[in-house]
Amino acid sequence: MSLNFSKTLLSCALFCGVLTTTACSKESTASQKSESLTATAPATGEASPILEQNEKQRFITTLQEQLKKANINVKISDVKRTEVPNIYWVNLENMPSVYATADGKYIIQGDVIRLGDTKLHNVSEGLQAQENKKLFAALNVKDLIVYPAKGTTKHVVYVFTDASCPYCHKLHESIPDINAKGIEVRYIAWPRGEQFMPTMESIWCSKDRQAAFETVAKGGALTPAQCTNPIRSQYELGMRIGVNGTPAIYSAEGEYLGGYLSADELSARLTK
Repeated sequence: MSLNFSKTLLSCALFCGVLTTTACSKESTASQKSESLTATAPATGEASPILEQNEKQRFITTLQEQLKKANINVKISDVKRTEVPNIYWVNLENMPSVYATADGKYIIQGDVIRLGDTKLHNVSEGLQAQENKKLFAALNVKDLIVYPAKGTTKHVVYVFTDASCPYCHKLHESIPDINAKGIEVRYIAWPRGEQFMPTMESIWCSKDRQAAFETVAKGGALTPAQCTNPIRSQYELGMRIGVNGTPAIYSAEGEYLGGYLSADELSARLTK
């Protein structure tokens, strides 16, 4: 699948997120035929595995048809029932996940927050983290740039990064301090625009990726290099889990930790 940084206005309205000031933004560039599905059991109810699977498949079919009618050409990879009655969590290929109503008529992009406790609860966080954990575990470490922890490895974090991003440079300067706290850092390439693709490819095609990234982060230039590389697939991975700027830091459990964080802040988030 080719990398497309010039998505339609409709796609952007549905799938683009909002950045904080701790990350560099992505460059402007993503039922049965005769019946619709309505959830028949409350979110807290129990259902047999067979009935649940049949309902899930009917929902996917309904929603896929509705997306097609709206000229949204995206494939549904999985759906999960949420704690909110008649609301499903929908995983889309190469795009951020969204919510959808059980009749397949409405898509909800954004956060659904549960009230009633002393702390607000984002309904999607746990669902997305489960998906992220599986995707990170499936990565080949050889396709990443890895900075091992010093001494005992206490934590592993995945960082979507772009060598052109100032906040990525700032985080990169903290790598020695982060490693000293027992945290292994694994860089995933996420160029923020087509113009940054050649540089990221040159870094990943270098014999010493760490040295190449360091050179670019300090304002140096690399000799252009090409090879079979994972840059595009890593970009698509970021799109799938909702990355919209760099750096984007995730724990190995799939939890989003934030954009730029100091070594102390990152350690505190991981040990919380």
